[in-house]
Order: sequence, then C-alpha cells, then structure tokens
Amino acid sequence: MNTNTAEAEASAPVANGSNGAGDSSQAWLGDAIPDVPLTKAQSRVVEVITRNPQLSSYADIAEIAQRADVNNSTVVRAAQHLGYRGWPDLQRELRSRYLVMISTEDTLTEHGEHRSPLHDALNHDVENLRLTLESNTADEAEAAIAAMAAAKSITVVGIGSFAGPASVMAHLGSTMGYPISLENRGGVHLASSTNTLGAGDVLVVINMWRSVRQVIVAAEAAKAAGATVIAISDMRRGRLAAAADHLLVVASEGISFFQSVTAANSLVYGLLAGMEAAHPERSRAAIRRTQQLWKDLDIYLD
Repeated sequence: MNTNTAEAEASAPVANGSNGAGDSSQAWLGDAIPDVPLTKAQSRVVEVITRNPQLSSYADIAEIAQRADVNNSTVVRAAQHLGYRGWPDLQRELRSRYLVMISTEDTLTEHGEHRSPLHDALNHDVENLRLTLESNTADEAEAAIAAMAAAKSITVVGIGSFAGPASVMAHLGSTMGYPISLENRGGVHLASSTNTLGAGDVLVVINMWRSVRQVIVAAEAAKAAGATVIAISDMRRGRLAAAADHLLVVASEGISFFQSVTAANSLVYGLLAGMEAAHPERSRAAIRRTQQLWKDLDIYLD
C-alpha cells in the first residue's frame, strides 16, 4: 500500500465513530478494545485483530500491518489510540485473553515442542521480564509502594499458582515489620480476611490468566468499603483493573500449559525493596528481631 495513501486514510475518521467490530467476533476481546472513534486505517487494524485471535496474539507488527493494508506506524497509533502504550502492550493484552479463551490442552498445542525445556523457559521469562518492565512506569510502582507504606494493614490475596508471589510478599513484608497477612484459600476464608477492610487498609490482589470470581468480588467489596486496592495482573482492562486504585501489569505466559509467575515475583521483590526504603529504621529493627527469633527457635542448622 502506498504510504501517502495510508497516512491520508489514517487521518480520515470513521463517520459513525465506531470501531466497526461485530459483537460475535469481538466476544473474545471483552473490553480490551474500547468503542472509540477510529480512522478508516485504524478500523482495519481493529478488524484484523478482532477476526484473527491467534494471529493478533503472536504475529509481529509487520504482519498485522500487511493484513490491514496499512504501515507499521498506523498499527502503533491504533494501539495508542485504544489506550495502550504501543503495539507490544496491546499484543500482551490480546495474548492474555486468547490464552483464557482456549483450553488448557490447546495451550500445550499452541506452544509446540521444546528444543530445550530449561533454556526455552528461561529465555521466555527473560522476554516476560522485558515486557513487564515496559508495561509499568516508575511512578506507578512508587504510588503502589507509598500506599502500602502508609497502610494500617495489608492483605495479600493469591490463589493457586499465584499464591507463590503473594506468599513472598506477605512473608518478607512481615519480616520487615509490616502489618501484612496472606490469604490463599478463597471461599469463607477470603470473606473473613477481607470483610473488615476499610479506609486506611490495602488489599493486594495477584491474579493472572483466568479471573477468579471470588477474588474479583472481594476486591470490589474492599474498594466499596474504602480500602485501597492494588492489582497485579496480566490484563490492563477488566473487572479487576476497574476495581484497582493501582494496577501493575505483568507478562505471565509460560512455555507449557501453565502461566509463569517469574515476572510477578520480580515485581513483588521490587515493591518489597521500596517498602523497606520507605521505613528503613523500622524495617531493619524488625529484621534484627526476626533473625534473633531464628536463633532462639533453633530453626536453621548453621
């Protein structure tokens, strides 16, 4: 396609102000693509995304541009116009939703065979870390840290695989003297641990891949009660994102049927380092007391 033609079309708004995607074909996207006015060229990009879930989730920007008969910069502008930081940020969101749409067994097929499971997993997590770094600004992380540093209490919720980074946050946060607790059981336990949250309290929710209904409802209830909600998620849009006062986005795709929590763990370590720096004297005093208890309880061999 001629570049000048593409740019001219990119500046011509669609008359009806709609992105033009049909409801049935767009169901897999949920609220990832907002209904905002688009140019004709941007509408073609959205049409390609809407009708090709697998392609949109894995293809590079050049292929999307070719399918939409636009240039690469138009794809970037379309992503930014939809509220994302660029094509990689939008594609990460698309892939998160695509992996939810297909079955766990189909995820295995999607990822294919491994040349070396160890090296493939490590290389994939290197990419997850890169995407996570690009998805969050320093200011966003500092705002979440400030909320936890000032909290009367902190409750960290993570269920299943995502209880891993939640446990790390609660354990090391407690070691630094923070009033922080872990909830990883759901059901009545989740209700009991969140029903007293209100103004001055913080609820941290770690949820990737499929949205756990109980966790989302608990987050919404805590927000309604006045608590501050911090969400660590692989989706920038959705009910959890809407309930969050602070949203931190992580890449979570694994190389097999499971999601990876490597990026989530790294993000948690960064938050913990910020929490220590927010109250250094209290944190170090609490760490010294913890170390003394290790000795008194004869926990370790050395």
